[in-house]
Amino acid sequence: MENKALITVHAESTPNPSAMKFVADILLVKGGATAEYKNPADASGSPLAIELFKLPYVSAVFFAYNYVTVLKNEVSDWHEVQSILRNIISKFLNDGGEAVTELPMATVHTDSRMDETTTVFTEHAAPQNETEHKIVEVLEEYVRPAVENDGGLITFKSFVDGKVTVQLKGSCSGCPSSTITLKAGIEALLKRMVPGVNEVVAEAL
Repeated sequence: MENKALITVHAESTPNPSAMKFVADILLVKGGATAEYKNPADASGSPLAIELFKLPYVSAVFFAYNYVTVLKNEVSDWHEVQSILRNIISKFLNDGGEAVTELPMATVHTDSRMDETTTVFTEHAAPQNETEHKIVEVLEEYVRPAVENDGGLITFKSFVDGKVTVQLKGSCSGCPSSTITLKAGIEALLKRMVPGVNEVVAEAL
């Protein structure tokens, strides 16, 4: 009988001192989707999130691609709980558990600019005009890779009177440095690349 390859999980720190990124060598969420759970009651679609919420210090769980970002409260330090979390995630996956069985509130819209009408999975609000399409393109191409590398996600919510509103998820949520990233990084980038953008703000959650 052939032995099944062991799934490995390692931990990576993030700019948010309350968040840790745990990276597996398999996909946890397919199709470029993400899933965020901020309390046990909303985690019914994720057996792994339910397991993690059993720990009293876990305050939120975020999945994307091959990683899960865990946010904790201030009761425990990472050096006390990092190995515990990594072992729980590793055991769960190696026991055959599925991280996410149902995506929470997936947003799907039709991109009318395609030669053929194509349904696209996205967590961005559906762009209503060319300016909003350009904003989403810039966020996807220049911002999303770097933010996901830090265990987070920033998505487009609206564009009104020159103001872009985005939503912060994963390690970005509640991160002390997110305001600096938002203003010095993302706002400056969008102002430079998208005519009409004057300001970028984060949606209050």
